[in-house]
Amino acid sequence: MATQDYPGIFICLEGGDGTGKTTQAERLANRLREEGRHVVLCRDPGGTALGEEIRAILLHRREIAVCATAEMLLYMAARAQLTEEVIRPALADGGIVVSDRFLTSNLAYQGYAGGLDVEKLRQVGLLAVGGLLPNISIVLDMPAREAVARIERGLDRLESRGIEYLERVRDGFLQEACRFADRFTVVRADRTPDEVHEAVMRIVRPLLPSPRTPSQGG
Repeated sequence: MATQDYPGIFICLEGGDGTGKTTQAERLANRLREEGRHVVLCRDPGGTALGEEIRAILLHRREIAVCATAEMLLYMAARAQLTEEVIRPALADGGIVVSDRFLTSNLAYQGYAGGLDVEKLRQVGLLAVGGLLPNISIVLDMPAREAVARIERGLDRLESRGIEYLERVRDGFLQEACRFADRFTVVRADRTPDEVHEAVMRIVRPLLPSPRTPSQGG
C-alpha cells in the first residue's frame, strides 16, 4: 500500500550529516505530541532490533569490511524491517510517523556519491519498502564542510569518507528534491535550530488533520 492509502501521515527529515536532522526530527515529534497528536519517531537505519544491529555494523564496526553493494543491501534490509514493524502499523493506526532518514539517503550516499546506479538502487529500495514513501521529505541543506564542522562526536564510517564525498551526497539530495518537487522541500539548515524548526513546521502544518478536541472523543 502507498502512503496515501493510510489514514496516518509520514514525514521524513533528510540531509547530510551535521545538518541537524536528528535534532529537528525530535523537535518536530515533541511539538506534535504537545498538540495531543499520536507520533511515532524513528531512525533509519534502526528503530527495530534488527535495524539497530545493522546500524552498528554499517556505521561503527570498521573492522568488518563492507563492499558498496553489501552496504546498500544492509541499509535496505534494515529499512524493510522498520517499514513492516514500525511505520506501516503506525500509519494504519492514524499516527504521524517522523523518520530521521529513509530511502533517499541510500540514493544520495550509495548512489549519487558512492557510484551505484541510482535508478537500480531506487527499484531495490521500492521493493524493500513495498512502494511506501513519505508524504513529504524535508531536506535540510548546507555546505558539507560547514555541516561536518558541527559534529562534536567522532565521525562514523560514512562521515569519514571526506568532504568531496559528502558534497556529492549533498548534491544527490538536491537532485532528488528537484526531480520530485511534489513530495520534497529543501530547508536551509545554516540557521539557528529555532529558525529551522519553524520552517519545518510551516511545511508540515498544512498536511496535518485538525487535532481532536475532548468533545470529539478519542
